[in-house]
Amino acid sequence: MALNPFFLQGSSGEQNLVQDLVNEHLRMFGVEVYYIPRKYIDTDNIIREVKSSKFDSNFIIEAYLNNYEGYGANYDIMSKFGLKLTSEITLTISRERFEEFISPFLQDILAGTEADTNLDDGSSLLFATRPKEGDLIYFPLGERIFEIKRVEFENPFYQLGKNYVYELKCELFELEDELIDTDIEEIQDTIKNVGYITTLRLVGAGVTATATATIASSGVVGQIYFNNDGSNYTSTPTVTFDAPPVGGLRATAVAITTDSVRSKSISTIQLTNCGFGYTSVPNIVISGGGGTGAAATASIVNNAVYTIGLTTVGSNYYTIPTVTIAPPVGFGITAKAIATISNGVVSGFRITNAGYGYSTNPTVTISSPPAAGIGTFKNNEEIVGSISGTRAFIKSWTNENSEKVLKVSINTGKFYPGETVIGVASSAIYNVKSFEVYDLYDPYAENIEIEAEADQILDFSESNPFGNY
Repeated sequence: MALNPFFLQGSSGEQNLVQDLVNEHLRMFGVEVYYIPRKYIDTDNIIREVKSSKFDSNFIIEAYLNNYEGYGANYDIMSKFGLKLTSEITLTISRERFEEFISPFLQDILAGTEADTNLDDGSSLLFATRPKEGDLIYFPLGERIFEIKRVEFENPFYQLGKNYVYELKCELFELEDELIDTDIEEIQDTIKNVGYITTLRLVGAGVTATATATIASSGVVGQIYFNNDGSNYTSTPTVTFDAPPVGGLRATAVAITTDSVRSKSISTIQLTNCGFGYTSVPNIVISGGGGTGAAATASIVNNAVYTIGLTTVGSNYYTIPTVTIAPPVGFGITAKAIATISNGVVSGFRITNAGYGYSTNPTVTISSPPAAGIGTFKNNEEIVGSISGTRAFIKSWTNENSEKVLKVSINTGKFYPGETVIGVASSAIYNVKSFEVYDLYDPYAENIEIEAEADQILDFSESNPFGNY
């Protein structure tokens, strides 16, 4: 049968009529979605891999939902990597609507840039003439973000000599090293706890600890010298000194072992109290801990520091502070000590050298905790660690029990307890109390939980997880 003779099969009027009908149907039967173009921050030009990207623009457009399989059954599958959601949707959008209401804005973004489409902020946009693979679609009905995997622009195939729609085949988006900052609260709430996130627990400015030193006129254990560090220790051994004559005070110390898994030895012995009243060098007995062979000797001095006592424990110490003891007046040796901390406060001191030549109790100075705790971080701003130099982007910042909790992603390294983090845009500065590296907040992949359960059966950190025979 011949074609309808009343149609010219491709006149501009006929094409405009079809486009208007398509647009009207999409407005009547479609749903509003957000189109979010991808900008590339860092790419590998050799294997064409996208290392990181960001999404900071959004456009509302009507779309027809071709299928709803993504919301049906059997789309949650168990793979060898864990539970996986493979939801998919296919959307149809108007070519004319995209080219008239979205493409011009994208072209404005590209205006004045170089031919390679590099933007002023260091990112890049490939092109602006059509939807592209890798861009995102936020689907409000399900509060889900989908990634465009394929753009079909020839279906239906040239009706009246023209194409009128784009068909977008989309899969559920899995957030990795992408920065999403659309200024749409609904979208930001959807993604703020999704992906690989480092949780930083922050504290503000702390209180400086104070202490006093006490000297003894004679028989103070000055230092400890190793003869043998021993071997095969499974736990920390006990260090015991001979008692001094009546009227004296017995010295006390603790042993510090190495971290070797196979064979621990003693790395150092630190005095917690140097004692006094010794008339001869005391014997040191190292016992317990499952190991053997450790031996040490001591020296005794006069007019030396034998103990350091806390007067104020301070607060917000998450790295060991520096302890400075004033030198003796005139001839002598300056005493030295290190602090111990627990839960953010100074808990005690270890004397590494009692010094000698003191006639009065010396002054003890403890360094202050990092001076921080001001300002307000902004969502998606970059932060920098003062010691590690690590950079990351903020996903959320909240208060938990008077403690600041900062969740960040796209890390360049690891943060350290005790260092300060500084907001590049806000100049906010806080101390890091503790951190949890790369927690997986991903509702689409539960492989970490599965791995944890599997480790209860087979532990591959052992030399032979299957046992010995």
